Amino acid sequence: MTDPLLLGGELDEALAYAVAAATHYLGELDESPVLLPGAAEAVDGLAGGLPEEGDGALAALTELVERGFAGATRSSGPRFFHFVTGGVTPAAQGADWLASTLDQNAFSAVSSPLAVRLEGVAISWLLDLFELPSSWGGVLTTGATTANFTALAAARRWWAERHGVDVDGRGFEGLPAVPIFSSGYVHPSATKALAMLGLGRGSVRVLAGDAAERLDVESLERELAALDGAPAILIGNAGDVNTGDFDPIERMAELAERYGAWLHIDGAFGLFARLTPRASGLAAGVERADSVISDGHKWLNVPYDCGFAFLREPGPLRSTFGFTAAYLPGDELPGPEASRRARSIAVWATLRAYGRSGYRAMVERHLDLARRLAERVDTTPELERLAEVPLNIVCFRFRPEGVDESALDDLNARIGQTLLADGRVYVGTTRYEGRVAFRPAIVNWRTTAEDVELIADVVVELGERELAAARR
Repeated sequence: MTDPLLLGGELDEALAYAVAAATHYLGELDESPVLLPGAAEAVDGLAGGLPEEGDGALAALTELVERGFAGATRSSGPRFFHFVTGGVTPAAQGADWLASTLDQNAFSAVSSPLAVRLEGVAISWLLDLFELPSSWGGVLTTGATTANFTALAAARRWWAERHGVDVDGRGFEGLPAVPIFSSGYVHPSATKALAMLGLGRGSVRVLAGDAAERLDVESLERELAALDGAPAILIGNAGDVNTGDFDPIERMAELAERYGAWLHIDGAFGLFARLTPRASGLAAGVERADSVISDGHKWLNVPYDCGFAFLREPGPLRSTFGFTAAYLPGDELPGPEASRRARSIAVWATLRAYGRSGYRAMVERHLDLARRLAERVDTTPELERLAEVPLNIVCFRFRPEGVDESALDDLNARIGQTLLADGRVYVGTTRYEGRVAFRPAIVNWRTTAEDVELIADVVVELGERELAAARR
């Protein structure tokens, strides 16, 4: 029989094995390919039917390490530039191991005085880091999607109250459609949050003024004026995923204040621009918003999953997400989860370890690396940069001489597929102004100049290989 209680003596050996395996993995992370050959096949080996009798902890962990590590992307390594994916600082790594050891449910101080108190400290420190008012409140979440959901739930409640309705108690009965405005930079996580809130993905009016889908400020003002004082929600974007560009947040704040709208800022990674005077101007005006969100597992470099939702007036969170039962203590943290991992432990530890100056230095180093890559693209004849580089993303494509414009999209799409399979660097493709492009995002604490140079090297190499194959 493999009742865990009867096999409890395995614990020390299992933990020692896990530490040794993790230490070896992390020791090779800087030099390891992002994706190993045969990754999919390795993971397939973990499938099969549920065992009737288990083999114990050490056997399970051994199989997980031998097969599972081979099937995992090195997403916490220095050359994973796909999406906007950070790594894990040493302090956050150790703290997260301790969080698993303590296994706290961070929903109430009765359940975990440590986790709840650290969450309060972490929110306070994050507000300070981002130079947001100390009077604001907030909550840790699973990531930007849940943070957007949390903040926009508060916006929904505010909007309904302006119509004299408690939407959380009564629902939408008798309410009109919610006017929601944004630019073409609005992220799918925000529209997904609107869908989960019952407002609908299609409720956002995208007011784009050019091919890059930048905000048409004049159209926004006309739309707000036409509401004749009725409440609306504005979604500003601090960091477009294709280029790192920002909506004109200061101008949006002015309009929100003039017309009585709720201003929500999605700063999943761009909020970190506020850490350095070199980029803080991009995010000027964020402090005038009603709600702001960001991710922890991006530029903060804490483990998945972690995000933050900040609110000027946090009271609506308790009204929306509060819940009561005879057995509950009554001090539950206001957020969408009732069962919550103690994310605050890793957030507190990494901020305690590196402080404001450490994070400022990392962000500035990443800005330098993005500019270095942009210069490399500009000086490489086969490459073409498609957008300015205001922050940490470089949008470019392979454009060799002699290839017609009409063939470039298919060519770059094929290179993109080959690039991921190649595994030396991990960079995804997108569409920018209708063109297929690469958009590496630099947010990992481990990334160096050699890593970003490799992006250009590999794209050119694979591009030339694609061209040679097409000529055969």
